[in-house]
Amino acid sequence: MALRDDTSQRLFLDQPLAAGIEVACTADHANYLRTVLRVADGSPLRVFNGRDGEWSARIRHKGKRDVVLDIDTQTRPQTAAQDITYLFAPLKRSRLDYMVQKATEMGVARLTPVLTRRTIAERVNGERMRANVIEATEQCGMLCVPVVDEPITFAKLLAGWDASRRIIFCDEAAADENALKTLTALPRGPLAVLIGPEGGFAPEERAALIEKPFVTAISLGPRIMRADTAAVAALALVNATLGDWA
Repeated sequence: MALRDDTSQRLFLDQPLAAGIEVACTADHANYLRTVLRVADGSPLRVFNGRDGEWSARIRHKGKRDVVLDIDTQTRPQTAAQDITYLFAPLKRSRLDYMVQKATEMGVARLTPVLTRRTIAERVNGERMRANVIEATEQCGMLCVPVVDEPITFAKLLAGWDASRRIIFCDEAAADENALKTLTALPRGPLAVLIGPEGGFAPEERAALIEKPFVTAISLGPRIMRADTAAVAALALVNATLGDWA
């Protein structure tokens, strides 16, 4: 991993970034910098927006509450995200937070909640998911911010799927347990990784997946994993064989 400045605070800004401009912080960001972090006037900061790379900036306090950022120079150019979509059955709150954070750290480009027959969580808080994605990108030095999709039913997902994007289906009943060998044999291209709910996919859902030519089923080994653990394991396998670890 390349060495870089990890000493100054890093902040995501949903605004255009360029040398020499002044960016006014939102009330939440201003409060975070002034009250929570107690960052002094003139302190350095690194900022990014997921589009224009990473930039050095200086904090400038205005009055008692406002903060502006003076954007200086680009420290890293924007890079493209891995073309990996993470498909998952939503979990309950704390475990969903963990799973979203870890999937982001593993470099997915898109997160799509999929409502299956056995999905436990009845509601998906998209804003909370987005906040977890941003926090993970800030902390891990990432430049790309994954897209967070609205939930979609399993049936609609499969019916409207683009067959050019292969789905890696993590299947507890997969006959071939050599996931590394299976993945290594696949051609490079757009991918999606699919993790089911805690109770697994319903038989008819599994059958619908297995019959699709764009679906490759893999086993994650002899142990039954929790869904949030399976997410990390599956994405690590994909990164090691078809992603940016290979």
